[in-house]
Amino acid sequence: MNYRQARWICEACIEPLVFERENRGSIGTSLPRGAPAEINVPEKLSRKSLDIPGLSEPEIVRHYTRLSQMNFSVDTGFYPLGSCTMKYNPKVTEELAELDEAANIHPDQDEGTVQGALELMYRLERLFCEITGMSRMCLQPSAGAHGEFLGMLLVHAYFRAKGEKRREVIVPDSAHGTNFASAGMAGFNVVVVPSNNRGRVDLEALQAAVSEDTAALMLTNPNTLGLFEDEILEISETVHGSGGLLYYDGANLNGIVGKTRPGDMGFDIVHLNLHKTFSTPHGGGGPGSGPVGVVEELEKFLPVPLIEYDENRKRFWLNYDRPQSIGKIKSFYGNFGVLVKAYAYILLMGAEGLEEATETAVLNANYLLKKLADGNSFEVKFDGPCKHEVVLSVEPLKKETGITAKDVAKRLLDFGVHPPTYYFPPIVQEALMIEPTETESKEELDRFIDAMKIIAQEARSDPEKVKGSPTATAVGRLDEIKASREPILSWKMYQKIKL
Repeated sequence: MNYRQARWICEACIEPLVFERENRGSIGTSLPRGAPAEINVPEKLSRKSLDIPGLSEPEIVRHYTRLSQMNFSVDTGFYPLGSCTMKYNPKVTEELAELDEAANIHPDQDEGTVQGALELMYRLERLFCEITGMSRMCLQPSAGAHGEFLGMLLVHAYFRAKGEKRREVIVPDSAHGTNFASAGMAGFNVVVVPSNNRGRVDLEALQAAVSEDTAALMLTNPNTLGLFEDEILEISETVHGSGGLLYYDGANLNGIVGKTRPGDMGFDIVHLNLHKTFSTPHGGGGPGSGPVGVVEELEKFLPVPLIEYDENRKRFWLNYDRPQSIGKIKSFYGNFGVLVKAYAYILLMGAEGLEEATETAVLNANYLLKKLADGNSFEVKFDGPCKHEVVLSVEPLKKETGITAKDVAKRLLDFGVHPPTYYFPPIVQEALMIEPTETESKEELDRFIDAMKIIAQEARSDPEKVKGSPTATAVGRLDEIKASREPILSWKMYQKIKL
């Protein structure tokens, strides 16, 4: 077997809480000689006592260093988290974003002193428009869900300007949860349409759902099953025929970049996830970014300011004079460091490189599908090739051995692999949602395949071993229900429970 069962955290690495390590004779800082015994602190900021652990500087540094060594990340191993596109981020883009010219400018500076930053954002917007088929983009949103909310506010603004009060947003049953939440937060009623037996939007159900009250359809393409909505033009005609708008959830753009564009499919509003498609850190690795693009008819509603270029004066400027704008969606102009990384990544890849990344991501996902979906342990519920991710069902293995998708996911931790997303999308029973991305080699994919097959063998020969996993991590399997219902949110609560 070509695999490496990595015990990536050993018993010696188990690190207690910082309060459990304290040594009440140690101190991490000291005042210089002659300093006053008491320091004047404003009354509102003063505390009678501070529960700070007594640790020296080396003890504190070693504690947090050990904690960092216990973290699993895309820099330490395979991270096939379906729907989240945890691809490896090139370090050169990180270094560029750390340059003084990018990291140490202030958003309150005069426009004349930040022409380079404005030019970068101006050019990045136009690259995004070319990639998506949109007319203009707003770079302000902090993440995809933030972009979704902006998209729904733009839908509101569009119909308000037309004098219409449409109340319904249609969302497929396979959609990301944020779609339902964003539409609801914006004040719309959510109408759910089912998937058909091919794993795509049921066109007849959609046609029955649209009405004069339909404001928009929120759609991911490829969808969360990793399947391309091949009736997208008919879907577009149906929604537009009712006078509604078509909104593109850009979570899965990684599966189509360079091959087709949302604008060419008929979408009116698009959000991007720079931390997915354009290789900037995701989640705890740094701030996100969710730019939103629109067709020409919706440009006037975009948040202020937009960056313009004055051809006569040869300078970039911030345009706040937009009377129909919905206002601001975020302070200043967005997470600038993330925009720098995305711009550098696009220039680094070029058009051909972005297209090749899409092809490789799709190839990798279909390789996993072919090697793992044997119908005996894992199966796919819908026929045909996938795009950038594949959703496997563990139902065959569960029926035979009782081992669930969650058990398989937890056991993968003992092989040095981050688990795929499990139990999503909910329309697939015992789902494992696997996205290998384009940055993983065939050798790494083969190691993952071997691990999955070994787990299937273990499920039949020693199911308790699988159910008792993980065993190679700092802690074993957690009681997730108890953790959500009885969270330990403070040191005092921890002490109370411990007693």
